[in-house]
Amino acid sequence: MPMSAISIQSLALFDTSAATAQKVNAVNEPFIWFLQTFVTLFVIMNVVLVTMAYQTWAERKVMARMQLRYGPNRTGPVGLLQPIADAVKLLSKEFIMPREADKMVFLFAPLIGFIPAVAAFAIVPWGDANNEGLLGGWFRPAIANLNMGVLYSLALSSIGVYGIVMAGYSSGNKYSMLGSLRSSAQVVSYELTLGLSLMGVLIQAGSLNLNDIVLQQKATVWYIIPQFVGFLVFMVSGIAETNRNPFDLPEAESELVAGFHLEYSAMSFGLFFLAEYINMNAIAITAATLFFAGWAAPTPLLDFIPGPLWLFAKFAGFLFLYYWIRSTLPRFRYDQLMGLVWKILFPIALANLVITAIVKLLGIQFGWWG
Repeated sequence: MPMSAISIQSLALFDTSAATAQKVNAVNEPFIWFLQTFVTLFVIMNVVLVTMAYQTWAERKVMARMQLRYGPNRTGPVGLLQPIADAVKLLSKEFIMPREADKMVFLFAPLIGFIPAVAAFAIVPWGDANNEGLLGGWFRPAIANLNMGVLYSLALSSIGVYGIVMAGYSSGNKYSMLGSLRSSAQVVSYELTLGLSLMGVLIQAGSLNLNDIVLQQKATVWYIIPQFVGFLVFMVSGIAETNRNPFDLPEAESELVAGFHLEYSAMSFGLFFLAEYINMNAIAITAATLFFAGWAAPTPLLDFIPGPLWLFAKFAGFLFLYYWIRSTLPRFRYDQLMGLVWKILFPIALANLVITAIVKLLGIQFGWWG
């Protein structure tokens, strides 16, 4: 083949006019499809990380007001530069590894905790994922519109605990080990109720696709109404799953100094810090999507407001709930923590699942299930 023909074909790979004129898919335009996915990934991941950074500022401000304090107010206007100062401090600190540490496991543990937390946002739709999105498809409503999206999300939430267990095991410190053992028992227990609490939503929607679930709620009713009990179980389990007050037993300062991340410093500690807040964001945005119709407006009269704004408003409401609970409730004892999940939440989630299944079955049999 002549060199001129090869050069023309290679240049054609970068010709985006055909791709933007019609909906691009991986079969017809694989290279353009990959570039669009990368652009969407880059934008959404940066939004997630910036949101997490300023979430710490918002949490400190909200808690300060609840406790009659001012919160951060020295670094920048009303303390808005505080997250940047915190990031610079973590990046400039010295990384210290304990002499007795299992070095390879010690290094990889923060990444094992951080990567699944970020990856959970790949399936969250900020608009109708059946549309091509903005700029002719270059910024899509979701990175990946998976048909098994809920299962993917639950799988990632399960992987995160391995980072905590690895951190405690590899540190060569008894307090760290105790914190990681607590976390493994806590996450395994609450993972069960977290999954069961969503079964009612999945039975009603008849789909594991997050976008389909949002469209079902938009066409019928937000699932917070028929699945209110499931929502309560999901939120309690989600708070426990992310090791937040009043369920932060794996890092109880009064008992374990700092828990599983005791021996970590600099940005290795920062990755655990990032993972905790991003996991909070994942639980909050999942609750907004599955129970409050995500990007959908509460009424067609308000459809002129963009979907991402609705999603962010619902997401912010759940984050405020996290801050409110942290400011209000004391830490549970460990026996109370485990008793709550096995004696109360598990039976309630199981009953909600059975009742929802029976109601749908009867509705289909008698013809009144739409």
